[in-house]
Amino acid sequence: MSAGIERIKLENWSDCWVIHPPINLPGLISYFMEARYPAKRRPKYLNLLKIRQPLPAIVSILHRISGVLLFLPGIPLFLYGLQMLLQSPDTFASLQSNLAHPLCKLFLLLATWFFIHHLLAGIRHLMLDLHYGMQLEQARLSSKLVLAFGAILTALIGIWLW
Repeated sequence: MSAGIERIKLENWSDCWVIHPPINLPGLISYFMEARYPAKRRPKYLNLLKIRQPLPAIVSILHRISGVLLFLPGIPLFLYGLQMLLQSPDTFASLQSNLAHPLCKLFLLLATWFFIHHLLAGIRHLMLDLHYGMQLEQARLSSKLVLAFGAILTALIGIWLW
């Protein structure tokens, strides 16, 4: 049979078009995929936990994490504390005794670091949006400053808290 297209009649079916010789569709797809993506240029599996991120990337990731943690558990806990504060003198005394516990103070210190880091990293991102600190050395310096000032301010508030 020669190569080409022919019309055949099947029992119980209407007319059907058949291509000769039959096409090996999986082979054809793999042929085009290998032509487009050669084996040496295919993407590799990247273990993101083994990749060493630069300091500006770490500060940016921490900025996102601190924003999420301030929003999801932070706002409901703050509103609950505000409700206890304003409800009655008994709930206010209960809130004061809960906040005096060392684990609660440690949690407040961590929440303070989330807030301070998010604030300072947000200012850093605003400066980057205004095209200040775009060079690599400036970006690294601003990342170091965000981490340093965040740690210093958190330590000062921790000293005041205890």
